[in-house]
Amino acid sequence: MSLRKDIAPPFSRILIANRGEIALRVTRTCRDLGVEVIAVYSDADAHAAHVQAADEAVRLGAAPAGESYLRADRIIEAALATGAEAIHPGYGFLSERASFARAVVEAGLVFIGPPADAIDALGDKLAARRTAAAADVPVVPGTFDPAPIDRADAIDEIAAADAIGFPLLVKAAAGGGGRGMRRVASVSDLPSALVAASNEARAAFGDGAVYLEREVRPARHIEVQLLGDGSGDVIALGERDCSVQRRHQKLVEETPAPGLTTHERRELHGMAVRAARAAGLSNASTAEFLFDRDRRFWFLEVNARSQVEHGVTELVTDLDLVAEQLWIATGRPLSDRARAAAERALAPTRHAIEVRLAAEDPSRDFAPAPGRVGKWAMPAGPGVRVDTAIRPGERVPPEYDPMIAKVMTVAGDRREAIAALRRALDEVEVTGIQTTLPFDRALMRDERFLDDDGEGLSTDWVAEHWDGAADRRRALDVAVIAAARSADIAGRVSLRKDDPPISPWRAAARAAAIDRRPR
Repeated sequence: MSLRKDIAPPFSRILIANRGEIALRVTRTCRDLGVEVIAVYSDADAHAAHVQAADEAVRLGAAPAGESYLRADRIIEAALATGAEAIHPGYGFLSERASFARAVVEAGLVFIGPPADAIDALGDKLAARRTAAAADVPVVPGTFDPAPIDRADAIDEIAAADAIGFPLLVKAAAGGGGRGMRRVASVSDLPSALVAASNEARAAFGDGAVYLEREVRPARHIEVQLLGDGSGDVIALGERDCSVQRRHQKLVEETPAPGLTTHERRELHGMAVRAARAAGLSNASTAEFLFDRDRRFWFLEVNARSQVEHGVTELVTDLDLVAEQLWIATGRPLSDRARAAAERALAPTRHAIEVRLAAEDPSRDFAPAPGRVGKWAMPAGPGVRVDTAIRPGERVPPEYDPMIAKVMTVAGDRREAIAALRRALDEVEVTGIQTTLPFDRALMRDERFLDDDGEGLSTDWVAEHWDGAADRRRALDVAVIAAARSADIAGRVSLRKDDPPISPWRAAARAAAIDRRPR
C-alpha cells in the first residue's frame, strides 16, 4: 500500500519479467508506490528472494533461460492471467527485444521502457550509427552498412578497411558484450575475421551481420544516463565512467566521470540527448561513448533499457529511476525533480562508485564459479548501498549471469567515495564460492586507479594491471594483507619468533578476516 494517500499509484499491479537483484530492486519501488507485484521464476529460482517478495508468482519453466526468462509468450500469458497492467523488463533477457515490447503492447499491456520502434532501430548498431551521425554526433570511424561475408575479399571492403586504418574491429550489428567481435591487425586477416565474427554473431544473436569500426585505443568508456517522456523531451542525468572492464563486461562504474571539464561534460550530455531524440527514445536509456587520449568523444551505441549501474546515478541525483520509469510509462511528462537533477548534473557535488561482485575467479581470467554460498554478510554504514538478492545457503546457478551483488558508496568527492568503498569491501564476507572480491579490494588500493584526473583509466586497465601473472599475484597479496589488517584490531601483526603467542580470540578474528577472501 502506498504511503501517499493523496496520490494514486501509477499502476495497480505490474509483472517484472526478470530475476535476482533487479527484480527485487523494481519490487521495492513498487512497494513504495503502492503497486502490487507479479514475479516470474524458473525452476532454479523457485525459492528466490524476488519470488518471496512478490504478491504473486508464476512459474515459467525449467532453469535454462530459453525455457523460462526468454519465453515472451509465457511471460505475457502470466501477466494477462494475473491481472497485471504493465510489464517491467529489467535489464538483460528480453529488455531490448523490440518484438517483446511490441507483443506486450499488442496484448493490451504497457511496456515500461522505450517504444518498440526505438528499440528496433537502436538494436541494430548500424542503424544507431546512422541515426547518431545524422544528429551531428561523432561516431567511431567505420562502415554504415553490413560487410559482405560471402565475398570477404571484396575490393570495396578492403578499401574501406584501409580508409579506417589498422588495427580495426569487426563487430556484430545486432549485439554486444564482445560477442561477434574480432580485432584485425592487417588486411590479410580481414577475410577470416569477417567470417568468424559473423558466425559467432549469428549463433549469439540470430543475425550474422557485421561491420567495420576503428579501434579507438587507449580510451575510456563513458556513458550518459538519459530519461525521456512521450512528448519527445529528453534529459541527461549525468555520466558514468565504466572503463574498468574485462572481455567488454563492466566491473566498476562511477559518477561523475573523473577529470572531465564543465565544457566537456556539457558537450557530452548534449550529444547524448541529440542521439536519443533522433531515435525517438522515451523512458530510461543510456548513450555510450569512447573518450580518447585527445579528449574526443566517439558515439558507440544506445542501450534502450535500465542499466545495471543505475544505482550510482540514483545516489548522486536523489532520484528513484525506477519510479520515474513507471510514471513516464503512464504518459506523464518528465518530473520537476528529474529536470532539476539534470541541471545539477552539469556541476556535480557528490561522487558515487560501484563494484559488481560476481561469482567469478579473478585469478583464472574471471572464469564463472557457480555454487552454494556459505557465509554471506554485506556491508553497511554511512553512504553505503548494496543491491543483491542472495542469502546465506543460496545456490548461485550456472544458467544465469554470475553477478551476485552491487556494492556502492557515495560521498562528497571521488577519494572519499573510494575510501568508503574500500571500508565496505573489507566488511564483505562470502564463503562457499569464489568471487571477484580479491580484485575489487586490490583495485580500491591501487594508486593507478586512484588518480583523480582519470588519466590512469582505460578499457585496457585489467589487461595491463591485473591479467599478468606478476601483477595478479601482487594484487592478491594486497587483498590478503588488507583482510589481515582489518582483523588485527588489537594491535600490530607480529611475525617475530620471540613475540608472545597470539590469543585465541585474535587468531580467530584474523582467520575470519582472511576467510573473507574466497579461495
